Amino acid sequence: MKKLYTHENRIIIFNLRNVLEDKGIDTIIMNEFASGGAGDLATFDTWPELWVDNDRQFEQADAILKSILDNRRDDYWFCRSCQEKNDSSFEICWNCGCSSE
Repeated sequence: MKKLYTHENRIIIFNLRNVLEDKGIDTIIMNEFASGGAGDLATFDTWPELWVDNDRQFEQADAILKSILDNRRDDYWFCRSCQEKNDSSFEICWNCGCSSE
C-alpha cells in the first residue's frame, strides 16, 4: 500500500478516489475523520490521504492523478447525452453519469 495524494479538502480526495476506482484501481482513504484532532496534531497531519491498495497499480494511479491535476481548467464541458454543463474537473457527467470522452 502506497500513499498517492493528500489534500486538505476531503471532497477532492473522494472525487479522485471515485475516478481511480472507476478505472479499476482499489484505494483506501486514511485520516478520513482525523480533522477533529487538529490543534492537538499538526493540521497537515489531519488531512485526508489517498492510498493505492495494490502497489502494482501505483504507477497507473499516479499517471491518472497527474493527468487530472495537469489538465485542470477553469472552463466547462457539456454532456453529449443530457447536455448538462459540467465543471472541467469532472470526467463523468454529474447529472447522468456519462463519460466526458
